[in-house]
Amino acid sequence: MMDSKRVTALLRKEGFKVTPQRLAIYNVLCNTKSHPNAEMIFNKLQPYYPTMSLATIYKTIDILREIGLIQVINLGDDSLRYDAVVESHPHIRCTECGKIDDIMDFDFTASLKEAATKTSYEISGQQFYFYGVCPECQAKNKLKIS
Repeated sequence: MMDSKRVTALLRKEGFKVTPQRLAIYNVLCNTKSHPNAEMIFNKLQPYYPTMSLATIYKTIDILREIGLIQVINLGDDSLRYDAVVESHPHIRCTECGKIDDIMDFDFTASLKEAATKTSYEISGQQFYFYGVCPECQAKNKLKIS
């Protein structure tokens, strides 16, 4: 993740205007592990930028993705989520509460090689997703049973 000075320089280099809202959106993504969707980002920033629209959030997300500062997570829940950790890593989603966590230091090199071998594709990227019940929901479920 980059500091605001480097983000500013990159936005300018890529031909985009630098606005306080764009920097704030990137800052929100850098300072959360919750993998928010656009509405969550909007709600977090609304008190500080009351005139900012949801369209600004979406446009900024597109720009940040285009210049490689964030990645888009599509877990099939009809709501894209965003992550400022752009290094390749899998995610896991709780099927009960919807929480998404990173799985860091996960070696999926063998899976990529196998996919390339079995399909003859030249792999250009990947996204791994796992699904399960998070520890918090497991604990709640145990309390319900008791």
